[in-house]
Amino acid sequence: MNRKIQIMIVEDHPVNLKLVRDLLEMDGFEVISCPDAEDALRCLKSGNPDMILMDVGLPGMNGLELTQILKADEKTRNIKIVAVTAFSMKTDRDKVMDAGCDGYISKPINTRKFTEQILQLLKC
Repeated sequence: MNRKIQIMIVEDHPVNLKLVRDLLEMDGFEVISCPDAEDALRCLKSGNPDMILMDVGLPGMNGLELTQILKADEKTRNIKIVAVTAFSMKTDRDKVMDAGCDGYISKPINTRKFTEQILQLLKC
């Protein structure tokens, strides 16, 4: 039996969260939603998703800080982390990758290509 691919979305903006969640669920992904970094850390205690879609501009601990924590922990370092962010300058992209993210998708997302992008990043 094939298990569903599980994706955690760490996003504090309810509209963005709903859009990404709906797109992924329509294409058969299992989705876990977390509004901030602290909630994501709590959720990760019960198991690791295949991928984390990480908003960079989170309240409290930001997405890059959380990424660094997860990549430094042997229990979570192999989770693919993809930054989904409105910060789209080349220097922003460099910061995201330097923090340990495995990929980058800029906002606003392209709803027609989004799940295709996710599948490509899962293969990397």
